Amino acid sequence: MNIRTKLALVEGEGPSKAMAQGKGAASARDELVALLERVAKDDRKALAMVYAKTSAKLFGVCIRITRDHAAAEDILQHVYIKIWNSAERFDHRQGSPITWLCAIARNASIDWLRKYGAPAPALSVMTESLTQDFHGAMDALADYESRALIFDCLQALPSQQQHAIRLAFFDGFSHSDLAASMKVPLGTTKSWIRRGLVQLRGCLQNG
Repeated sequence: MNIRTKLALVEGEGPSKAMAQGKGAASARDELVALLERVAKDDRKALAMVYAKTSAKLFGVCIRITRDHAAAEDILQHVYIKIWNSAERFDHRQGSPITWLCAIARNASIDWLRKYGAPAPALSVMTESLTQDFHGAMDALADYESRALIFDCLQALPSQQQHAIRLAFFDGFSHSDLAASMKVPLGTTKSWIRRGLVQLRGCLQNG
């Protein structure tokens, strides 16, 4: 059975919400690290388990960047083939497994966008979205993914805001994920995101 077929068999499956909520972040991280170590040893069952535990988050990364459901589905399959081929390169001492996995999904999506994506929309689209909720603002930023300007503007933000936005947009973290990862109250992460997005809007308008 090839990788694509194996992945298809587990598509749509995942750990129950109760189990996911019951496990701590450290436990989930350790479990993913162990699974990736098994994948590095050509364990196909471990790859299927990684897929089941992370595909929803990685699909979110793909669709936020591409804004194309069909493309995101196709990219996701290639992402797990990439994980299969490069799992031995993952080093848990250098970063968390979910960040590494999201980076692969992000890079694959950016490659697709550079090849097939439409030009960025008018800045007014982003300005309007910034008055809406967090996810609306993130969708607006997705349209700027292929532009180097967004990275320059991110670098100009205060470190906490920059880190929060990078985790939320590029790594697919939710507000609660951010609060847990950055060890701050939920309201603080929301404030960082909103202030950072306002500064990004001004930077992009001036760019």
